[in-house]
Amino acid sequence: MPKAIDPSCAPQDHLSRQRAALVQPGAIERAAGIFRAMGDGPRLRLLTLLGQGEACVTEIATAEGEDLSTISQRLRVLRNEGLVSRRRNGKHILYGLADQHVVDLLFNALAHASEGRPDLSRFRSLTTTKE
Repeated sequence: MPKAIDPSCAPQDHLSRQRAALVQPGAIERAAGIFRAMGDGPRLRLLTLLGQGEACVTEIATAEGEDLSTISQRLRVLRNEGLVSRRRNGKHILYGLADQHVVDLLFNALAHASEGRPDLSRFRSLTTTKE
């Protein structure tokens, strides 16, 4: 059985190495905001609907069986996080996914969720110790 990692190690116990900044300043907080916006079921469902193509608020409200104000509020949250864009087409304002990054993020999240829950039991034995 593998030995559990000793959490009482000190920095001098490890090789000294420079760690390059992996992300730009503020990117972690921005990503957290994106995940919070996507973390709400009704907003995620709205993103999935917009993944099928642009739609106006009335179309979305009808498809979701929700009030216009509820849909508008959800769209505002998603737009503020840069997940949704809008454009005017005559009297209508059409909403759609902001860019390919959002499409990829949405597709990957749904694909991952569709795979089912992985069996993590083999990893738990590596992090727990018997008393």
